[in-house]
Amino acid sequence: MPPNASLAHYAILTAMLAPAFFLTATAALLGSANARLSRIIDRARSLLKDLAASEDAEERTMLEKRIVVQRRRSLLILRASQLLYVAISCFVATSLLVAGDSFFNHVFGPWPTIMAVLGVLSMFSSSLLLASEASLAVRAVNDEMDDAHRFANRRSPLI
Repeated sequence: MPPNASLAHYAILTAMLAPAFFLTATAALLGSANARLSRIIDRARSLLKDLAASEDAEERTMLEKRIVVQRRRSLLILRASQLLYVAISCFVATSLLVAGDSFFNHVFGPWPTIMAVLGVLSMFSSSLLLASEASLAVRAVNDEMDDAHRFANRRSPLI
């Protein structure tokens, strides 16, 4: 095997390695998003159970508002997860295109780069959605604390 051929193989493997690093990062984000979705679903189920048991009109209104927030959070996480799956697909396609491009004598042109850019953009968009969901989660917890204080003060006001 000529020395240039082994260098070419090394260059191809190196080019295929970059998408693998992005795959690892994307998989970590996806794992985090799935864990968050699971907690959101558990919280929504708890709120639905509380709503079914509540007979107080004010409490029911408050619970319904909280359920709406959980629905919005779950949709944000769902969209983020879908974008992460798109990113994974793009990074796998990038690796395959890099390998295929070298095998078929560079016939794929800009497609490996295009797929990599689409993967990065999907990952970026997903990160924005995850950040938005995290902000919504903090807002929801703050609202719940405010409601708890309000109800506690209504039952036994501070003098």
